[in-house]
Amino acid sequence: MQDATGRTLLHHEVIAENADAPWLVFIHGAGGSIRTWKFQIEAFAPHYRLLLIDLRDHGLSKDILPEFPAYDFGIVAEDILAVIDHLAIQKANFISLSIGSVILQKLDIERPKLIDRMVMAGAIFDGSTLMHWFVHSAKLLAHVLPYRAMYWLFSFIVMPRRNHRLSRYIFRLQSKRLSSNEYLKWVELYKPFFSLIRYYVDRPVMKKGLVVMGSQDHIFFRAAERFARLQKNMRLTVIENCGHVCSIEAPEVFNELVLKFLQGQDIPNSVVSDPAPQSWSELKALQGG
Repeated sequence: MQDATGRTLLHHEVIAENADAPWLVFIHGAGGSIRTWKFQIEAFAPHYRLLLIDLRDHGLSKDILPEFPAYDFGIVAEDILAVIDHLAIQKANFISLSIGSVILQKLDIERPKLIDRMVMAGAIFDGSTLMHWFVHSAKLLAHVLPYRAMYWLFSFIVMPRRNHRLSRYIFRLQSKRLSSNEYLKWVELYKPFFSLIRYYVDRPVMKKGLVVMGSQDHIFFRAAERFARLQKNMRLTVIENCGHVCSIEAPEVFNELVLKFLQGQDIPNSVVSDPAPQSWSELKALQGG
């Protein structure tokens, strides 16, 4: 399907139990897909019209036109805005995951009146030396290792613990839909990453936002704390005993926090979860879901 300009629309799904409910748009991270949000749909569908989107090259969003030799966050944001305009969405709440938080900030820069409230899970606000090392290592190893081996390696770096196993599994399963050429384009997306992140970390965010981080998110946690301190409209809440993808590791806790925030209720600074490590047989059973 194409819009009026000839741009191919990203694959998307709309779940609307109530045609008058507010919109809630989900933006997954690199290597993810609509399936990243499988534990959120049942909780949010009674309250919102859900828009779930596969980013360019991810999930079922293949052969998106126009093609580009390299990507930047403007291209990724325009892909999403094309879907939003196609559906005539004027205002929406947004939930993002991981690098989806960077994409969400770009959307807010490009079209600030679109976003009502924003939720950023496992968010990335870091342009530090550690992030430079992390990104440049990924770019260097991309020329040495097959991209699936890269995903396997970096999923362990970002989510190393036994209770992160489900997040790693879903991450790897969805990343198999990426071709090697598509993967390299997303790796190169990190070239404009640092300049964009420097800009949006320092600019005042004018709408209310919730940053949800796992206490075990050892790479991105400190930067999220700094961001929340700097931004008067941002609230940080920590899910104890969770890693980078807290929406998968502790979905019931995550969903309750987000629903309360979107409905204007008080949010605790932290909440304790007890995510159980998944057995391999349990993980295998998820493959068809």
